[in-house]
Amino acid sequence: MPIQILQKAFAKAPFAKSKPPKRDFRIGIPRVLNQWSTHRFWTTLFVELGINRRSIVYSSDTSEVQQLKFGKGRGAVDCCYPVKCMSGHYGELLNGQKRPIDILFVPIILTVPSFLRGHVRENMACPRVIAGPESTRAGFRREKDVFKEMGVHYLSPAVSLADPQIATRQLYDALKGVITDLRMTELRAAVATAYDALQEFDQSLRRQSLAVLSECATQNRPCILALGRPYHMDTGIGHAIESELQAFGYPILWGQYLPLDAEILDWLYGDLIKAGRIQSPFDISDIWKTSHSANTNELLWAARYGSIMPWITCSIRFSSYECGMDQPTYSPVQEITEALGTLFFVFQDLDETKPAGSVRIRVETIAYYLEQKSPNIIQSKLEALKTAPPELLLPT
Repeated sequence: MPIQILQKAFAKAPFAKSKPPKRDFRIGIPRVLNQWSTHRFWTTLFVELGINRRSIVYSSDTSEVQQLKFGKGRGAVDCCYPVKCMSGHYGELLNGQKRPIDILFVPIILTVPSFLRGHVRENMACPRVIAGPESTRAGFRREKDVFKEMGVHYLSPAVSLADPQIATRQLYDALKGVITDLRMTELRAAVATAYDALQEFDQSLRRQSLAVLSECATQNRPCILALGRPYHMDTGIGHAIESELQAFGYPILWGQYLPLDAEILDWLYGDLIKAGRIQSPFDISDIWKTSHSANTNELLWAARYGSIMPWITCSIRFSSYECGMDQPTYSPVQEITEALGTLFFVFQDLDETKPAGSVRIRVETIAYYLEQKSPNIIQSKLEALKTAPPELLLPT
C-alpha cells in the first residue's frame, strides 16, 4: 500500500464512542519507534478519556531540519539511529507548537501486540527502544529540567501493551496522577475501545493489502514486499525508498500488514503443515528459535510469506545503522526469501545520510531485475503451490 496511507493515519484521530467527561489537556506524542504500529491505540484511549481529538498532537516525520532546529544539543548517547532522532521529536512538541502542550506522553512499550501471539515465545519490544524514552529525557534535564521550566508534565509509563489486563493497571497507576477524577471502570472501558480501534486499524490495512495482491493476481503482475521495523515507515528513518520503487509502477506491501485470511494462509502453508514442518500458518519455530521480539518475529514470518506468495517477486530489507536486533536476522531472512527464487535486496545501516544518487541507481537496478525476472518467478511459485489460488485472491 502507499506509505502515505500510513502517514495520514496519524492525522485522523477518531471520535469518542462513549460520552466521557471533557478534560482540557493538550497532549503531545512523539511519532517514533513503536508508535508507528500502536498510535491508533493511544489516540483512541485519550479521546475516550475525554481529551479533545484536536488536542492530541503528534510530532512530524523525522527529518534533518527537525533534529537541527529542535534536538540540537539534546541527543541521546545511543548507537541506535531511531532512538537518537527522538530528541528532535521531543523538542518539536515542546518548542514547535502554536499552542503549548500540557503533557508530553511517551509510553515505554515493553511488549507489543502481535498477530503471532500464542505462536511465539514472547512479544517483547527491542531493549534499546524500551530505553529510548529515558535516555532522550535525560538530554532535556542535563543542565536544567526543561519540562519543569516549561510547565509540561512528562508522562512515560511502562506499559505491557500485549497484555490488556496488565496494561490497564499500568495505565491507571500512571494516569490517575494527571487525571485526578479518573475511575478504573472508566479507564477499563477506554482501554477496551482502544484495543478494538487498533485491531480495526490493522484489519483495514490488511484489507488494502489484500486488494493490492488481488489486483496483482488478476493482472498477473508483480509487487514488492517491504521488510523492516515499524519505524522504517517514517520517511526520515526509511528515507521513503519504497516510494521511489512505487514510482516505477510496483505496488508496495509492508510485512506487518499482510492479509491473514484463512483461505490464503491455507493455500500458502498447507503443504508445510501436512509435512509436519510447522503446526500452523503462524508457526515460525522452524526458522526462528529465539522468538522473543515481536517485531523480529513478524519480520521473519513476513519473509516466508513473501517467499511463497507468487506475486511478491521481490523483498526489500530495511535496517538502521548498527541495529543489534537486526544483525542475527540478516542471513535467515535472505535464505528464506530466496528459497523459491524471490528477488532479495537490502538497504542496510540507514542513518541520517541519504545518498540520493546511490539510492536512485539501486532502485533502477531493482526495477530492471523485477521487469526481467518477475514473469518466471510468478510462474515457478504458482507451480510449486500445485493448487489454484483461492477466489479471494483470484476470482473466477
